[in-house]
Amino acid sequence: MASSSNKKTLPNSPSSVGRPPSSSVKFARRTSSGRVMSLSRDDDLDMSGEMSGENDYINYTVMMPPTPDNQPGEEAKADSTAGTYAASRFGTEPRRRNDGGGGGGEASKMDRRMSVMNSSNNKSILLRSQTGDFDHNRWLFETKGTYGIGNAFWSQKDEDSYNGPTGDMNMHDFIDDKPWKPLTRKISVPPAILSPYRLLVVIRLIVLLFFLVWRVQNPNPDAMWLWGISIVCEIWFAFSWLLDILPKMNPINRATDLSALHDKFEQPSPQNPTGRSDLPGVDVFVSTADAEKEPPLVTANTMLSILAVDYPVEKISAYISDDGGAILTFEAMAEAVVFAEVWVPFCRKHNIEPRNPDSYFNSKVDPTKNKKRPDFVKDRRWIKREYDEFKVRINGLPDVIRKRCEMYNCREERKLTKETSTGGSARSIEPLGDNAGDEPGSTVPKATWMADGTHWPGTWLEPCADHKKGDHAGILQVMSKVPDVEPVMGFLDEKKLDFTGVDIRVPMFAYVSREKRPGYDHNKKAGAMNAMVRASAVLSNGPFILNLDCDHYIYNSKAIREGMCFMMDRGGDRICYIQFPQRFEGIDPSDRYANHNTVFFDGNMRALDGLQGPVYVGTGCMFRRFALYGFHPPRANEYLGVFGHKKAPAPQYQTMDSVRLRPPEEGDEAAPLAEHPDLGLPIKFGNSQVFTDSIAVAEYQGRPLADHETVKNGRPPGALLEPRPPLDAPTVAEAVAVISCWFEENTEWGDRIGWIYGSVTEDVVTGYRMHNRGWRSVYCITKRDAFRGTAPINLTDRLHQVLRWATGSVEIFYSRNNAFLACRRLKFLQRIAYLNVGIYPFTSVFLVVYCFLPALCLFSGHFIVAGLNLAFLSYLLTITICLILISLLEVRWSGIGLEEWWRNEQFWCIGGTSAHLAAVIQGLLKVIAGIEISFTLTSKSAGDDEDDIYADLYIVKWTSLFIMPILIIVTNIIAAVIGISRTLYAVIPQWNKLLGGLFFSFWVLAHMYPFMKGLMGRRGKIPTIVYVWAGLLAITVSLLWLTLNPPGSGMTGAGAGEIKI
Repeated sequence: MASSSNKKTLPNSPSSVGRPPSSSVKFARRTSSGRVMSLSRDDDLDMSGEMSGENDYINYTVMMPPTPDNQPGEEAKADSTAGTYAASRFGTEPRRRNDGGGGGGEASKMDRRMSVMNSSNNKSILLRSQTGDFDHNRWLFETKGTYGIGNAFWSQKDEDSYNGPTGDMNMHDFIDDKPWKPLTRKISVPPAILSPYRLLVVIRLIVLLFFLVWRVQNPNPDAMWLWGISIVCEIWFAFSWLLDILPKMNPINRATDLSALHDKFEQPSPQNPTGRSDLPGVDVFVSTADAEKEPPLVTANTMLSILAVDYPVEKISAYISDDGGAILTFEAMAEAVVFAEVWVPFCRKHNIEPRNPDSYFNSKVDPTKNKKRPDFVKDRRWIKREYDEFKVRINGLPDVIRKRCEMYNCREERKLTKETSTGGSARSIEPLGDNAGDEPGSTVPKATWMADGTHWPGTWLEPCADHKKGDHAGILQVMSKVPDVEPVMGFLDEKKLDFTGVDIRVPMFAYVSREKRPGYDHNKKAGAMNAMVRASAVLSNGPFILNLDCDHYIYNSKAIREGMCFMMDRGGDRICYIQFPQRFEGIDPSDRYANHNTVFFDGNMRALDGLQGPVYVGTGCMFRRFALYGFHPPRANEYLGVFGHKKAPAPQYQTMDSVRLRPPEEGDEAAPLAEHPDLGLPIKFGNSQVFTDSIAVAEYQGRPLADHETVKNGRPPGALLEPRPPLDAPTVAEAVAVISCWFEENTEWGDRIGWIYGSVTEDVVTGYRMHNRGWRSVYCITKRDAFRGTAPINLTDRLHQVLRWATGSVEIFYSRNNAFLACRRLKFLQRIAYLNVGIYPFTSVFLVVYCFLPALCLFSGHFIVAGLNLAFLSYLLTITICLILISLLEVRWSGIGLEEWWRNEQFWCIGGTSAHLAAVIQGLLKVIAGIEISFTLTSKSAGDDEDDIYADLYIVKWTSLFIMPILIIVTNIIAAVIGISRTLYAVIPQWNKLLGGLFFSFWVLAHMYPFMKGLMGRRGKIPTIVYVWAGLLAITVSLLWLTLNPPGSGMTGAGAGEIKI
């Protein structure tokens, strides 16, 4: 309320003392207890009830109601003339200006009611509340709203129209309408960290150039061979460091707004009266190839986390690709679907995180934290028993399948024997195996049987023709049907949990095993992923595809929503994929072999996000299906100039005709030719009309919502509310046809469409092709990890994994996917990053040579420089200090730890001297001799010791990759002993050269420490094979030394220690 008798300000307040009384308005609100709370920034209110004299109606207090119209007061009459108005210093806020000081009576009447000033931007001013609610206080301030005697009220005259004669605004505009919100925002790295980081990079680059010039101009005449080798290695290291550091100059962070996503796509609106989800569909792909190295229980837990994801059930579809065609995986997935019928509603009822059962029940946190339902403990105990039984069934499947097959095979043999003995017409059973009997029909093949008593069409336990790896039929089984579009609520069941009010639907789930036949190149994982792309396009056709490994499960149930914020935001139609960081479980606490790889995932990838986007790393990635098909983005730029500093819009090769896949005729000018091979349009998709028709549908459904004038290439709200039709037999038959081994013949699959063939690291090549067409990618780091998986903690397995990655990089370098051949749509620094991907394995050649240099210095008694003078030490100190400061700042903006950074440096040296060198040799053999490269599938199973989860860490598996690191370690240790002995017994000891050699030898051994510790095993015992190799190497080095420098030939005076050949 507003009154002048009992509500007034303090008369002696500093704001009123010493000057004439002026008009002021105070705001207050009465709480439920009767206490008056001031809402003004001025002095406190005096609610004593005293009169205020002549200033009775000048200073008064406004009692704020919850809403401006819940207590209407008496309407005041006023004329419509209110003088002229002028803009205030805020630009958009109107201010009244009286003419000539007249019209006081009219102004007094006007001040007794609310009025809204005529302004073209009134609505944008009044709707500044970030919560979307009506902000009454801000409305009063920005519109200079006035009051009559009594309650604040809304004039009836202005109820229908208060923006002039047009009447285009009313009260509901301020209460119901919500401001447009972006779904994502970009968070820059603080300049206090980024600016010094860039400055130090420039300083180190300049000092490095001066140092290399000084090194070239100051050779060591006593050991020119040492000087020459070191110069070549140091120049390459400087070049490699430059390739690595340049793409890190613009790191950024990003954040999403899940509440805005919910408001836009899942709230009732005129276009969506029921509030049904308008989000696009997502197809989740999981790939597996070997049931022995990738245990079915791990894969089943991954699938359960997908089926329980927090996303509209009718919009999610799950697929698993079993490239081995194993019945064990098939039946494990069938068991997982049965368990999902209780696990998925349990997760929704109690908001479980994570939704991988194994990780959830093995979690060390309090399970009752933030759980509000009183029946949670009882439900959790029941579901834990169900999961234990589920694990027993999964682990017992091999024995169940074997016994079933033996039973059915014995039955078939008895039938054959009975028919033969009775002299009836025996069935002619052809021997399917290579070692079958000599006479056809004499034996029954040892088939693998399904639970329904039919032959398994995939790989049999005892392989034979048409039923072995690389030779089996295509299999597609829809294990969980397409869910209803409306929620299906559960009920109280005595045998299960009480799911009353909980949606019990389960997403669609399909098992896929593509057909394989001899004579066809199946292209490993890339071929399996492309088969799933085609099958999913026929069955569900989700415009977005989430790709996961079988051991990477969804740790954050809202991860798909986080990624969808970027795809559905303004400009999201230019994004080809969202890459999430890889996080790992089961890593030893010290992370001996840098398995977490945080320097790459939190440093390099975050920096690439500030350019054209991160590279695709094979898992945890959400693709735009239309981009996977090889099409161009709707808008792209070309970067011209030497350093790509000139940006210009790229020509649009894509037209609606290409989206509709009109086959171009010869000489047709409507299909323009691109000047770069990657810029051509995909044409040959195969002979499936159903698949071809699905492409334009996926492109349209993947567009962002056109809810703002700045959103380009959008779709109208409510366009995705139609339910999916149920699957029928012809549709499933078409899906089986597109996964046949012959479907890709005479098509562009693997060349321009889908995952790209020709490399063991198909993930990097696929992402590179998309960036080369002008697409952008985004790196999405969520507060709670989106996905988690496992990584090999055994040294041998870790080196084999790095070998596969490095081999793929060498293949990229020697192929047309080399960044040197990229088109102008690739940014300059993005090109540098991809160039580094193909070049980094070659650093191993120079690294191996440089690791032997300290030993050569100690053997020969010389050093890479003539002496440890002031110039050399100053350069070395400056470069080292700059590198340390750069690393510290990189740790700051990336969020990694110093120990993680040091572990990464150590394993860079270990991998560089072993796996990277082998990858370079394999790559050269493939290019020169045409020898194909094979790799070993990384094992996802844990060690045999169940009591120690890190048992695999101490297992020593000999591999040829150990030879070079062992040689480097033994050589440096022997050289250190020889160098110290020579210096101690020399006539004129040269301590400066000894100290230089020992320092660099210690640098090498410090980087090799994790490798040496890994060879010692659990109890610190070195395997016998290491002793054998060390002894052989020591004898070889000693004999070589005696041959080059026999006793008494070069040990005179100051020339002691020189090599004499």
